[in-house]
Formats: sequence, structure tokens, C-alpha cells
Amino acid sequence: MDRYHALSDATMTTLLERLEELLDRIGSDKFEVDYHSGVLTLNLGSNGTYVINKQPPNKQIWLSSPISGPKRYDYVPATDDWRYSRDGEGFGLLMERELTCMLGHEVKLGLERVSKTVE
Repeated sequence: MDRYHALSDATMTTLLERLEELLDRIGSDKFEVDYHSGVLTLNLGSNGTYVINKQPPNKQIWLSSPISGPKRYDYVPATDDWRYSRDGEGFGLLMERELTCMLGHEVKLGLERVSKTVE
């Protein structure tokens, strides 16, 4: 469980930092990101809201996307990232693709190789 917490905390912290940087570059007062008690909320105004949260009992990160809907991600050591078991897509790649399309700016979140951000 400690490894899960280290990896999920590192992922959430990196995601929060990158999203804050992205929103600062965009400069819209209609967009905001917030992180409390393991739940990250990205409000993109009329584009919808993302909710990303840790699920310690399942050792997962859960995503609710206004584009692709709900997904549950497991950490996969072989790829060193969070993957959705039904299609194998990485959490970071999905977020980058959806946000790039939605915002019209190339988005790079740097969520791959998550174990390198621990410690």
C-alpha cells in the first residue's frame, strides 16, 4: 500500500503542477484546478469538468472525463505508468489528447515514468 500511495501522490502532484502551469499560460478566468483530500477537479467552463481521484482500497486512480466518461487506472510496472485495463491506454496520454483537442493547445503533462518522480 505504501508504494501505491507514493506513486499516486507523485502522479497527482505532477498533474496538479502541470495543470496549474497550463491554465496560467491560457489565462482564462473561466478555468480552474483544485486539489483537496486526494481529489483533483479541473473545471474548464463550458468544456466540462474533469474529476481525478485516488482510490486506495483498489490501488487505482479514477477519472471522470467530460469527453470519455469514467475510467479506472491501475499502476503497471512494466510501462511505469497508470493504465486503463480495458484498452491499455495510459492515463497521461488520454489526458494530453483530450486537453489538446479541447483547448487547442498542445498539452504535455509528463505523467509517464511515474516511479522516477518518487523520492
